[in-house]
Order: sequence, then structure tokens, then C-alpha cells
Amino acid sequence: MPSSSLPPLVEPAAELTKDEVARYSRHLIIPDVGVDGQKRLKNARVLVVGAGGLGSPALLYLAAAGVGTLGIADFDVVDESNLQRQVIHGVSDVGKPKAVSARESIAEINPFVTVNLHEAHLNSENALEIFRDYDLILDGTDNFATRYLVNDAAVLLGKPYVWGSIFRFEGQVSVFWEDAPNGQGLNYRDLYPEPPPPGMVPSCAEGGVLGVLCASIGSIMVTEAIKLLTGIGEPLLGRLMVYDALEMSYRTIKIRKDPESPKITELIDYDAFCGVVSDDAQKAAAGSTITPRELKEKFDRGDNFALIDVREPHEYEIVSIPGAVLIPKDRILSGEALAQLPQDKPIVLHCKSGARSAEALAALHKAGFADAVHVGSGVLGWARDVDPSLPTY
Repeated sequence: MPSSSLPPLVEPAAELTKDEVARYSRHLIIPDVGVDGQKRLKNARVLVVGAGGLGSPALLYLAAAGVGTLGIADFDVVDESNLQRQVIHGVSDVGKPKAVSARESIAEINPFVTVNLHEAHLNSENALEIFRDYDLILDGTDNFATRYLVNDAAVLLGKPYVWGSIFRFEGQVSVFWEDAPNGQGLNYRDLYPEPPPPGMVPSCAEGGVLGVLCASIGSIMVTEAIKLLTGIGEPLLGRLMVYDALEMSYRTIKIRKDPESPKITELIDYDAFCGVVSDDAQKAAAGSTITPRELKEKFDRGDNFALIDVREPHEYEIVSIPGAVLIPKDRILSGEALAQLPQDKPIVLHCKSGARSAEALAALHKAGFADAVHVGSGVLGWARDVDPSLPTY
């Protein structure tokens, strides 16, 4: 087996059964993996955080590869909008807990794999307990709060983890291991010391993602996991791989230890650390938020108000609230669109689910539109509570 800069992460299992030899024969005849490497995979315990876009291909290929124990940390349920990219789930799984759906798919792929479900919301109270029994963590989540939580828990427990991220047509992968035995340890905070300002980076739910990108990035994450578990190849520790699907290009960026990075000594409140919306937006929304039903009552009474949709044009094309005028959030935040807003009647803002409209609301309050309000659950709430015939996304 070719040497790696890191030793194998796990010891080999005692043996492979006859059925396992038949199943994994294409691995066994690769000299770099062989019987020893497959025994290590059999003995490995890997936790995948998130059974969504990245977790789906990761779990499928980890199971197919023969990783003996897989943990799935996910508290969400399967939604129809997931099926465009979350290939571990099917139509019959809609409404089912993602962790349960994923376990059923894994059983179809490889009955030799033990699957542990962790269906509680991952947080600072349970992360260390959940992580402790695993050799390696794969982080396939799509929010910054969970990414920093995963990083800090892995650092405190001295465990390596593989991180992946996707957005529209681009993906990123790296390996973080603060206590790497080669002395080149890094953690996620060396790459991103601080989360971006709230609302600066849209989520996949806001910005979209090419479904097949999940397979590209998820398979790279599993490749890194196999290399770490078996001690082959050169892992992405200290390197960030960036993939652009439109250009079909891969580039690798070196990551260095940040000497200013504070030592991680405990888990914190990561929602507060990252912030869903800014402090200004939270203050603006307090007392200036209405429900979709309250918006419907305004229409029914014939109230004179301006309904402003602060989403992007391509979202407006998918679904809109009748009577809404589209003015994207960035045009309001920059001040460019303030002259378009009426001065003689109240303004009601909405977006997809309330975060972007809260940011725009704060900007309007500062600009003197003191009676402006926003719809807390956005167009999704309108479709849910007022007009279920509308599509959602």
C-alpha cells in the first residue's frame, strides 16, 4: 500500500467473510487498498452530518464501499423539493424522517453496514456525545452555524472531518484535523475565521444548486474519507479544492494555519455567533411583523398599502403574491430603490420566508419609512396559509 503523509485512521477488522470478499472484490484487487484496506473500512465508524444534498451521495458510497458503521445526524423530513438532488430518498419517502429514509436505502445497498440514527437537532449540548464514538466526521450541512459547531466539536475531540459545500454551480471540499499526526493540523476557522454577515451569503434554499453538483462534491468527500480511513494517498488536509461545474475546472488552494485563530476550548451558541439575520433586522422585525393571514385581511378590507417583494426576478417568476411589486433586496439596501417607494401609503415587504425582508425592513426604517412592516413567513407562508394552490420552492 502506498505511503501517505498520515497513518491509517483505524485498525483493520479481524477478517472478511466469504460474502464480503465477493462483494468488495473490486477493492481487494487494487493493490493500494487490498484486503488490509478493506478490513479497515469494515472496522471504521463514520458519522455523516446531514442526509441531504451532500449527505445522500456520501452515505450511499460509504455504504457501498463497506464502511462498517455509519451514523446519520439529521432531524429533517423528506420534502418534494429535496428529490432534485437528494438521491438517497424517493417519492415514497416524502414526509418521512430523512435519517430513516437514508437507513432504508443503505440497507438495500449493503446489509453488512450498521446504521446509527441521531435524529435530534445537533447542538452544543449533544454534539460531543454524538461525535465521540466515531473515527471520522463528514459535514454535509448547508448553514454556517452547524459548520462551526462541527468544527469546534471535532477539534475538542481531536477527530478529523471532511467538509464540503455547494452553491449553484460551484463546490468546495477540504479536510480539517487540528491534531493531525503529521503536525500540519488545521481547522475550519483557519479557512473562515468568522462567519459572513447575516444575509450576505444566500443558502441553497435561496440561491439554488445544480442537483448533480451534489454527486460531484459528495463523491470527493467520500474519496477523502476512504483515504483517511485506510492511510492511502494524499488527503486534502491543508488544501481547499474548488470545483466549477460550468467551466469544468478544479483548482486547489493552499490553506495555512491562522496564527491569530483563538484556541477552541468550549462549544458556544452558534446561532448567535453566526446570526440568521442581523441585529438591526431583528430589532426592525420586532413589532413590525405580520402573518400571511393578516396580509390577506388587509387585501380583504381594501387597505391602501404597497406590497413589495424583495426576492430576485427568477424567484418572482416561480411564484408571487398577487399585487406584489418586485424590488430586489440589494436595491433597497444600497438605497438605489428608495425613490421608487411610495411616501403616501404604508409599505409591506415580503421575501421567500422572512429573513431577507427583515434586512430590507431595517433599511427602510432607517430611511424614515417608520410604519413599514414585513410578512414573517414570506411567500411560503402565503402559499401554506392563504393560497395552497400556489407552487412552493
